[in-house]
Amino acid sequence: MEEDEELRKVRSRKLEEAMRKAETEQSPALAKPLEMTDQNFSEVVKKNALVVIDCWASWCAPCRVIGPIIEELAKDYAGKILFGKLNVDSNLRVPLEYQIMSIPTILVFKNGKLVNRIVGARPRNFLESQITHYL
Repeated sequence: MEEDEELRKVRSRKLEEAMRKAETEQSPALAKPLEMTDQNFSEVVKKNALVVIDCWASWCAPCRVIGPIIEELAKDYAGKILFGKLNVDSNLRVPLEYQIMSIPTILVFKNGKLVNRIVGARPRNFLESQITHYL
């Protein structure tokens, strides 16, 4: 009887380990921004503890200034913060839902809730301090 209980505990522990490993493999640390869409936006925001979304457009000069900064931050904080880029010309629902009137706009979500909104081109040190504050 004791052997059965011990075997059950071992099986349970192995199952938990396998599930943790599968979870990690499904959501690897991204060292570059994830392409966000109206379709994947809600799921990504809900499933990650800290998400930073760069709302941009290809014709926007300040957006092109912010783009490389977001890419650097994504690389530097891979595994800690998930960065995404949402093209406002291709995706209309999210900008409407979050009332994005100017770009670039950076939305910061913690545990699925919008906690910060940064509008306009800003230097890296400013963006980094505003974002890492939520770690």
